[in-house]
This record gives sequence, structure tokens and C-alpha cells, in this order.
Amino acid sequence: MFTGIITDVGQVRHVETRGDTHVVISTHYDVSGVALGASIACSGICMTVVDRGSASDRWFSVTASGETLSRTTLGRWRVGDPVNLERAMRIGDELGGHIVTGHVDGIAELKDMRPEGESVRMTFEAPLALARFIAGKGSVALDGVSLTVNEVDASRFGVNIIPHTQTVTSFKALRPGQSVNLEIDLMARYVARLIQS
Repeated sequence: MFTGIITDVGQVRHVETRGDTHVVISTHYDVSGVALGASIACSGICMTVVDRGSASDRWFSVTASGETLSRTTLGRWRVGDPVNLERAMRIGDELGGHIVTGHVDGIAELKDMRPEGESVRMTFEAPLALARFIAGKGSVALDGVSLTVNEVDASRFGVNIIPHTQTVTSFKALRPGQSVNLEIDLMARYVARLIQS
């Protein structure tokens, strides 16, 4: 489990496809304290650490299966791309955002962005199958960032990105036409499932 509060912006160091897709990510984390098998949310995708560097050469590697590639932006990652990072939550940690599983539901596309005070209002388009789970004043995770939905219009929804979030996430480099990983709110997912039953 994660909170959607980004604690580092890493960078794709290496991508290799051999059976599955293998990605090496540079980080500011002290990876000597990261256990093999630990979970790290990488732009919202819960990934398992399969190898790591040292205190002086800070990187870790993950393996992505076909399922991950089919639901996320990971297959589009290139060397140098920024990656929002969050270590898994520990019992007793502050839940500063909302409960995020790292199980990405699909991809949303940034359609528009405009200044709004010191913030930036971003409008995204969600896949139609997921749009019904997104509600005004509800929560979403976009590239792992916990955000409050301001408004919803059919499959489009808007969020405000405050200056702090722009500074400490990959959102500062995001432009219209680019895509992000979308995780709908966990409660919305289960409420919809109960209603279907």
C-alpha cells in the first residue's frame, strides 16, 4: 500500500526487453536499505525490486510483465524519463494522501493545462470504462500522485496541481497529449462492485 505522496523523482537509466521488460531506475533513495523483493511505486505502478545498487551508486531494477505493459505507460518509458517514486507504507506512517494500491487501472491523457492562480489546472481524459468511477471531490492517483478531482464532465476530469506538487513530481514536465497512469479510488471500485452484485 502507498499514500500517493511522492518522496523522490527518479530517472529511467536503462530499459531492456528480453521476455519481460527490465527497467533500471536511478534514485536518491539509499538503496542499501531497500530489500530485494520490496515494493516501490514507480509512477504509480507497484513494482518489485529485483536488484539494486549501493549507497554510492543509487539505482534499483524492476521487471514488468505483459499485464503491466498492457495497463500502464511503462512500455513507453525511455532512458532519461522522470519516474515518481514512493516507498511502501509502513504501519504507523502518516496517511497524507489516500490509500493507493499501485494497481494501475488504465491510462489517462492530459488534454489541457492552464494557470489558475499559482497552480495549474489540468484536464485529463479517462478511458470510458473507468470514467464512471471518478467523482468530483473524490480521489485519483495519477502517475502515483494522490489528487482531488475538481470536476467531472463525461470522461474528462480536472485536477489542480499546486506549486509544491509541480516542484516535487514529474508533473512539471507534463504536456498536453502525454499520458499518465490512472488508479481509481479503491472505495469507488468496491462500491461499484457491490452495486453490480
